[in-house]
Amino acid sequence: MTEASATATAADTAPTAPDSDTSPQAIRGWLVDRVAYYLDVTPAEVDADAELAELGLDSVYALTLCGDVEDRFGLVVEPTMAWDHPTINAITAHLVDELPG
Repeated sequence: MTEASATATAADTAPTAPDSDTSPQAIRGWLVDRVAYYLDVTPAEVDADAELAELGLDSVYALTLCGDVEDRFGLVVEPTMAWDHPTINAITAHLVDELPG
């Protein structure tokens, strides 16, 4: 990742208040954006049905994603979330089930 892209997305990584938009579409879109950021690709290049490991997401980023989910949605998730739910669509379904709504 370049310094410019890291600087441009620094706000994306800052902790925020839990997100009030917990629709499946919003969750999936946010997850696609996060994975694209980690992989330094465009969101259009991220297949929500592909396994995260196949996309190239390593264990460090998988754990980081768990922390980002906790910060974004105010939800405690297991550190194994990315292995238990190995695709973006699977994580989306899991979060929809876990979030109050």
